[in-house]
Parts: sequence; C-alpha cells; structure tokens
Amino acid sequence: MSTEAPPEHASVRLSPRTIVLYAIGSLGTGGYATLPGLVLTYFLTDNLGVAALAAGLIVTAAKIWDVVIDPLIGAASDRQLARTGSRRGFMVTGALALPVFFALTFAVPPSWGPVTGAIFVLLAFLATATAFSLFQVPYVALPAELTGSYDERTRLLGWRVVVLTASILLFGAGGPALRKAGSDQVIGYLLMGIVAGLVIGIGMFIAARTADVAAARTSPVGQAAAAPNGIREQYLSGFRALRRSQPFRALLGTFLLQALATGTMLAGAQYVATWVLRSEDAVTFVFIALVGPALLATPGWTVIARRVGKERAFTMASVLFTLAAATITVAVWAPGDWIYGSVAVAGVAYAGLQSLPMAMLPDVISHDERTNGHGQAGTFTGIWTAGETVGFALGATAVSLTLAATGYVSTVAGAAVWQPAEAITGIVLSFSILPALLMLASLLPLRRYRLRRADIEGA
Repeated sequence: MSTEAPPEHASVRLSPRTIVLYAIGSLGTGGYATLPGLVLTYFLTDNLGVAALAAGLIVTAAKIWDVVIDPLIGAASDRQLARTGSRRGFMVTGALALPVFFALTFAVPPSWGPVTGAIFVLLAFLATATAFSLFQVPYVALPAELTGSYDERTRLLGWRVVVLTASILLFGAGGPALRKAGSDQVIGYLLMGIVAGLVIGIGMFIAARTADVAAARTSPVGQAAAAPNGIREQYLSGFRALRRSQPFRALLGTFLLQALATGTMLAGAQYVATWVLRSEDAVTFVFIALVGPALLATPGWTVIARRVGKERAFTMASVLFTLAAATITVAVWAPGDWIYGSVAVAGVAYAGLQSLPMAMLPDVISHDERTNGHGQAGTFTGIWTAGETVGFALGATAVSLTLAATGYVSTVAGAAVWQPAEAITGIVLSFSILPALLMLASLLPLRRYRLRRADIEGA
C-alpha cells in the first residue's frame, strides 16, 4: 500500500468557507482554555472558601484525567475515521455535552460548604474535560488531513489563532462581566457558566463540519490496520509515535513548557488584578492588553513564517514573550498600570506561540506518514493534547503552590480579607519571572526541531 498523500491533498488551496468553519472551533477551545484557567481557582478560593492548595489540586486532578483519556480518544478517533470515513462523531458528542457540565461546574453555592462544594466542582469539571477532549483531539488532527501544503497549513492555523485570540478576549473580558451581571456572586457565576458553556458548545458544533471536508480529501482505505485496538495497545501506539518521531518529541517538549508558562500567567491574572492592580475588574483590561495586540500580530507572524520558516519565527516569538514576562517582575517594588504595556508586548508574542506550533504539528504528522503510513493523526494529537493539558494544569498548580507557600488567605464570597506582603510578592512572581524562566527553558527542545520547508515540500 502506498503511503503517499494524494496529489490533490498535497496541493489544494483551502476555500475561505473551510477556513472559517475550522477557525470557529477556536471559539470553543479558546473559551474552555481561558475561562476555567482564569476564574476556576479563584472561584474555589474566594467564593467557596476552599484552601488554595486544595483548589489547585482539584484543577490538576481534572487535567490529569485529560492526560489519561486523550491518547485513548486519539486512537479511537483514528478507528472512527477508518470505520466511517470521518472524525465528526466524537466532535459532535463533545459539543453537545460540554455546555451542560460547564454550567454545573459553576453552579455550586457557598452554602454547601468548602468540602461538598469542592467535590461537586471536581466531578463536574471532570465531565467537562471529557466532553472537551472528545472534540479537541480529532479537531487538532484535521489540518494534516485538510491540506498537505506547508504554507496553507500556516494560513489555516493563522486564521484559527485570530479566532482563538478573539475568543480569549471574549471570554476573558466577558466572563467576569457576566459574573458581575448577577444579583450576587452565586447567581453571577451560574449565569457565566450557562452562557459561556453554550457559546463554547456552538463553536465546537459548527467546526465539526470540517471533519467531513477532511474526509472527502483523504481516503480512509487501509487505515483500519493502522488504528490500534485495546487500551494497552492505544497507549503503546502513542509511546511509539514519540519514540520514532524526533521532530514530534522536540515540538511537544517545547509546547508543553510553553503551555506551562502561559498557564501560569493565566491562572495568576485574576490575582494580579485583585491584589496588585487593586481591582477585581482589572482582569478585563489585562486580557484586552494581551489579546488586542495578538489579534493584530497574528497575520504578521504568518508573513514572518513564510519568509524565515516556522521554526525561526517560533523562536523569535518565544524570546519576545520571555523578555516581556520578565519585565513584570518590577511590579514587586513598583506596581502600576505600566504592567499593561508589558502584557501587550507578551500579547504580540502570544499570537506566534499559538499559531506557529499548531502549524508545525501537521508537518510532523505528514513527515511520519511518509514513513509509517496513514491513519495515525489522532494518535499524535491525543498525545499533543495531553501534553498541552499537563502544561496548563501544572500552571494552575504552580500558582496555587506559590499562594500556599507565601501565606495567601482564602475567603468566601463577600467577606473582606487582608493579604500579607509575601503573598502579593508570590502573585507577582507567578505572573512574571516564573513564566519567563519556563519560556526560556522551552528554547532548548525547540533547537532540536529539524524539519524545514524543504523536508515538507520536497516530499
């Protein structure tokens, strides 16, 4: 059996309709990645009275569950493609289930007490994470199947990140605004969970239509043999993908560290707004400062990638983010509105950090297909999504550990509290020097990424 991609698959220029439908999926991914990371730990510590360390463990436990199931969903998605010719079934299931469980995550009143409330949030968020993974794993696999063109993938993922950054702005600013729209914080969080969950689900459902477009351009014939069966074999398939693909190991290692860096900043944003900028509502302006420049910068990173290559553009974005995050450390001694400027520079870099590695992943999958055959894109994206989840989960854990170590005082909704100076310092450092060091460390595996334009186009 030939492992060559069909010529029309390799050379196809994606239609605007396909790009729009695919990009709308990031309305869901951006919302799910942003809102829980932004407010869930804060919801637990400052609304339900859950201790900071316990709150971090709850968020981490749900993310560990993601890591367990993502490789299984990836392999199952490959089997579904082989059996039905499309990955759409899992995507639709996730889109329909997520709004319900997302709303339940924020439906807990403080009157239930910290223990009962924490258990309920954990169970609801576990179900939310499962629904999201059913969509996200096959969604990330689609670009490798929609086109084999090096530059078309950059174009596709560039527009996806435009929607992603707009989604981050929408949920980062709109979520807290919805929270304030309720008559009290309990109603506010419930309103936020319902509206945000519906918007996320609608975006996911619309994007599921591109699975059929991808299926029409790639033949599933012969893929059944490549799709692993059995739980043990599905996990082993993921480990084999890591072992045989050096570019995948390098890219995944880079992306994991960067997800940890950005996850740390995301989890710390609400605390910076409340205790450093002295306004709970300032988190809205933090997100505007981050996402506004990112919206404008994404096309620029696409142009840079065309000229110098994706891997060099990715390095440039990583260095810029490192420098911008490091400058915020000064807020330990001189807090003020100047922080928005540093966040805006990080936003320019963030656009590249989102679009470029996602455009490189389909190249890695195509490179592997030429040697090992079709039908394993879901295996790669299952491992990839698990790695991304680990990064964001550990980001929230790092913030909660920092808060616990520096004496952060948890409270319930409406109660006034005073934070020690050490806790304020911990908040600033978790938003600045910690993500900067993690981003700097990500450059080490990135240096070992060896795929270039000629390796993709020369195929």
